[in-house]
Amino acid sequence: MIYVSGCRSYFVKDFTYSITLTGRYTFINKLIHFKKMKIEQLTFTRFLAAISIVVYHFGMELFPFRTEAVSFLFKQANLGVSYFFILSGFVMIIAYGGNGNSHIDRNKYYLSRIARIYPVYLIALLLLLAYYIIRSKPIDSAGYVMNLFVIQSWFPPYPLTGNGPGWSLAVEFFFYAVFPLLFNRLYSKFKLPILALSIVLFWVISQVIFNVMINSTFYQGFPSKSHDLLYYFPLMHLNEFLMGNLAGIFLVKAGKSKMRNHNALLILLLVALILLLRFPLPWSYHNGLLAIVFIPFILLLSRNKGPITYLFNRKPLVFLGEISYGIYILQIPVYYWSQGFLKFTGITNEYLLFFIPFFILIALAGISYEYLETPIRNWVKQKYANKTPVVRLEIVANKEIRKID
Repeated sequence: MIYVSGCRSYFVKDFTYSITLTGRYTFINKLIHFKKMKIEQLTFTRFLAAISIVVYHFGMELFPFRTEAVSFLFKQANLGVSYFFILSGFVMIIAYGGNGNSHIDRNKYYLSRIARIYPVYLIALLLLLAYYIIRSKPIDSAGYVMNLFVIQSWFPPYPLTGNGPGWSLAVEFFFYAVFPLLFNRLYSKFKLPILALSIVLFWVISQVIFNVMINSTFYQGFPSKSHDLLYYFPLMHLNEFLMGNLAGIFLVKAGKSKMRNHNALLILLLVALILLLRFPLPWSYHNGLLAIVFIPFILLLSRNKGPITYLFNRKPLVFLGEISYGIYILQIPVYYWSQGFLKFTGITNEYLLFFIPFFILIALAGISYEYLETPIRNWVKQKYANKTPVVRLEIVANKEIRKID
């Protein structure tokens, strides 16, 4: 028998038992069924954002991307990074709070995040370094050292040195560093209204500061240290991650709310986004203002059961979403190497110079996901699975629980 007083929660397979421990007998007070939340219909949206950024970097001069009807979308596709930050905050809560956890093992979390992100990041950096060396291009040694330690976004004028898209990984690493503290000390302690008020207020203040600064004499345009500080400095993007956290907390607190067909609302949000990009407001969208559209889109798609979700949940589309990180971080070295080789062989057609590297990028991102990212992730899971203590409980007819080993 268990001779303990108090109240505890035990996780047995996919179930959470809220158990009252009093003297000799232990009784079940509450039974909640949790599945590890994985909202796959969101995964494909990462692919759409990633390839839009690829077009932004390499395809803006091509048809159909240059046509007036759609060019305004791709000229602002760098806003996809803001979507990544918000979605990252949302996914962190779903992944670590969606199964009833109230505490994160920091060591496991940090190892998992570094193992997930850094190997492909390092490969991209080394490929680009090799390209510069072979082509006898100048190399910013200080910038590459900062890239190596993923701290380039903290130090103007280095955010875009090395592998340019890597600046956002330096921001993400900052998010990863603070998330266990936020989760363990704040999110698990305070009620949703207090968290919502605090995070939304921080978001509003962040937008005001950013927009005031870029319209002041402090801002010297691109390229400049002031631009690097306002657009790439990690603290300037914290509001996006926190808003994503808030959306995740809201969804978890809502529990198993009924799935509905939200297709009409999702389409309205997409139309609103297109209109905001076509007819910009007098404020910059770059550092999180579009959370007003991204947050409801993420929440509605998460609870949607209509045709959009059916389509986005198809395995090929989910897979494309899974490889979106590789697409994003490998795009610069893959395009530089591919275009260099194609030009060397005499190919100068601008469409071939865009689409051949594009499909090479998709293929390499898929290979990276299958043979590097997934095995490393499984290794981390196995490493900690072997250290997880197992409590065997016997549930008897009168709802008494006995510890049987």
